[in-house]
Amino acid sequence: MNAEQALSILTAAGYKLKEQKRLGNNLGEQLIFTTGEIVNIYDKGTYNVQGKNSGPTKELLQIRDTETPTQHPDKVFVVYGHDITARTQLEAMLRRWNIEPLILDQLPSEGQTVIEKLENYTQKAHYAVVLATPDDEGNPMGKEDERQYRARQNVVLELGMLLALLGRKKVAILIKDQKNMEKPSDINGLMYIPFSDNVEDAKTLLYKELCSAGFVIPPNKL
Repeated sequence: MNAEQALSILTAAGYKLKEQKRLGNNLGEQLIFTTGEIVNIYDKGTYNVQGKNSGPTKELLQIRDTETPTQHPDKVFVVYGHDITARTQLEAMLRRWNIEPLILDQLPSEGQTVIEKLENYTQKAHYAVVLATPDDEGNPMGKEDERQYRARQNVVLELGMLLALLGRKKVAILIKDQKNMEKPSDINGLMYIPFSDNVEDAKTLLYKELCSAGFVIPPNKL
């Protein structure tokens, strides 16, 4: 990575450059930003991050250190059940992060079945977030004492399809942290992120997962 690439990535994420200068002993360039972040880019291609917000800044640079910001993904497919409040909270959070949420019932059907529509629009998304909220109840036959809350059947179906279409690493499940809430799947390696009353409870972990998947999210919008 060179200084021009680093500056392009960070300014696209909302950073404002205060000063750019050569490092001591003429080893490379130093980028100093108005909010206190310092990035040292060495001529040999390595870099380090100092100052404020060093963690999020480093994550941004590690995402795609050879790509331009326009190559980063910007769309997330959203699956939800009956909890409209949780969906609205998630949608607002994604838009704050400059990510476009693709919500199935808000997209034109164009004569497609629900499954065809899902297959079509997931091709335009780089990631999926599934809201698993306690919308249904169920228990094994004859074992009513084992009754648990469950996500809607459409949510479980769409989760399975998204896992097949996008892969486990590109699907996060935001699960409402409630007593007797059953996880929609026992597949190992799925990313479950708990939240309680507000989806914002999950923002830090979801932010990290999206950054790892290639999204550029300004840390000041976290």
